Amino acid sequence: MIESLSPPPSPPTIDRSLTLIPGLPIDVAALILSFIPYSHHARLKPTCKSWNLFLSSRTFISLRRHHHHLSHLLCIFPQDPSIASPFLFDPSSLAWCPLPLMPCNPHVYGLCNFSSISIFPHLYVLGGSLFDTRSFPIDRPSPTSSTFRFNFYNFSWERLAPMLSPRGSFACAAVPDSQQILVAGGGSRHTMFAAAGSRIRSVERYDIVKDEWVAMDGLPNYRAGCVGFLARNRKGDSREFRVMGGYGASRTISGVFPVDEYYRDAVVMELKNGFDGGKWREAGDMWGEGERMRLGKIVVVEDENQDCPSVFMLDGNEILRYDMSLNRWLYESRVPRKASHNSSFGFVALDGELYVMTYSSVVDMTGTRRRTRQHKRKGTLFVQIYNPKKKTWRSLVTKLPFNYPIDINNTVLSSISL
Repeated sequence: MIESLSPPPSPPTIDRSLTLIPGLPIDVAALILSFIPYSHHARLKPTCKSWNLFLSSRTFISLRRHHHHLSHLLCIFPQDPSIASPFLFDPSSLAWCPLPLMPCNPHVYGLCNFSSISIFPHLYVLGGSLFDTRSFPIDRPSPTSSTFRFNFYNFSWERLAPMLSPRGSFACAAVPDSQQILVAGGGSRHTMFAAAGSRIRSVERYDIVKDEWVAMDGLPNYRAGCVGFLARNRKGDSREFRVMGGYGASRTISGVFPVDEYYRDAVVMELKNGFDGGKWREAGDMWGEGERMRLGKIVVVEDENQDCPSVFMLDGNEILRYDMSLNRWLYESRVPRKASHNSSFGFVALDGELYVMTYSSVVDMTGTRRRTRQHKRKGTLFVQIYNPKKKTWRSLVTKLPFNYPIDINNTVLSSISL
């Protein structure tokens, strides 16, 4: 799940009619409020009308970006965002902020395997796999082409033009400074099923300004469960859209149990004029001869110039780094604290660091005057954070703001700076 940042805007103009802090000039009061972490804004808006107007304005968010007072937040989708609120989490203050529910379609449920990508000041939710009560058989998941966008200015969702091809578990990347999003591959795989599902090779480009999807040259082969990112080519004169990993064909064991055939290679498309695509070429096998292929989660850490990102994989308790010049995965580090039995990790990049998250539930026994006791289930998130530049680890623990359990392995995670 990727975050794309646009250049800082010019100094914003402030509404002089507002009185934010009595006795202070409006510019000084606005600057003071801009230092407050974003996760606390929802609690401050009811303070007074002027604070509510200012904290909800474009001017305020633009002021934070201009003075580099950004809060680097994780966006966590515990379940289907149309039935369970997504949450913003601020690791610096351990504060949580709920987002409104995504618009609901009464005919579908169980949305998962969608992609979430942020392009300031919006958060996009693209595609996914779900169950449709109008389809037959009713228990067979279907991919969706729906596209939603959350606007942090007015704190509301809006429905956008759907993709040309429905898809879930696909590669997704934002083209810097162009208001374009690229998607590639995908299928109908649902988290309730470990195998099966369709695959596609379709590639599309979304124009944010025109709210329009445009077809591009398709992948060489059917590919789902893949990851995509942008990087400069070796000459440095253009960007490439690189798609790696994923699965294509499948086979059965004993003619009964389906097993995926995973790709060992990556494919690359050179982007002309910034975002117009050319033809695909194969980058070759990413694993050496006799080397065990890894199937872990992959995240991308963008560099400041968004030209040469760092790509990492979490496989079990090991973190690997992808070397684009060698087209090989190399050992980077090991997670200090292993996941407990029958549990797994969530993996996401935020502000240049890698977040490895483990969910655990604690049952509290609350005594009452009666003989019976109530059981209250509380979830805890244990986060181990790795800094690739310093090669150091640190950790934090926070309680989840909701009482229902989550599958951190299949929870969609994204990052955004506000």
